[in-house]
Amino acid sequence: MSTDGATSDGQAPARAAGNLQAELGGVIAERVREFRLRYGWTVGQLAAHSGLSKGMLSKIENAQSSPSLSTLARLSEALSVPVTAFFRGLSEEEDVLHVKAGTGLDIQHKGSGPGHRYQLLGNMRAPHDSLEPMLVTLTERSEVFPLYQHAGTELIFMISGKMEYCYGAARLLLEPGDALQFVGEVMHGPGELVVLPIQFLAVKAVTPGS
Repeated sequence: MSTDGATSDGQAPARAAGNLQAELGGVIAERVREFRLRYGWTVGQLAAHSGLSKGMLSKIENAQSSPSLSTLARLSEALSVPVTAFFRGLSEEEDVLHVKAGTGLDIQHKGSGPGHRYQLLGNMRAPHDSLEPMLVTLTERSEVFPLYQHAGTELIFMISGKMEYCYGAARLLLEPGDALQFVGEVMHGPGELVVLPIQFLAVKAVTPGS
């Protein structure tokens, strides 16, 4: 007999995974509906803003379909919330997060090309979800790098490589060990990638629910 409640055929772990999947779908459904109603939009209006079908959104809001990361990214852009906001309220989140090297959640940023990797390093549950840590790895140059704006402030800590970072009209040279803090509402993002590969930690500090 197993000491952890699992049967020899693995049915208990399968049920646990199924329960977690169901809970995740329910949490995402609640968050999508909550953010949509903030704008006073119908499902059809959100479909128009996100480029997703009305049928797909209806299934998501009724927890009948688990959206892919790319679908959540499109909803994130349409609703102006971080992707991690859709997971708030999930009971599996803990007050201490330990993310092992290489296991961060890959996030697709609009306008980013190949050789640009964004890994989310976890998100605390409300009301402690004021930080959004991201590990950024750049291995290829782009002709034009997308610039970003967001609420709150941001801290960048340079790990390796060398780059010029754009902040408004300023261009700042960042090297390993350099730190940069700024207000997120000002357009910002990497400019010239001087020495590849480049890796840096970007931590956004935002007001929960913004």
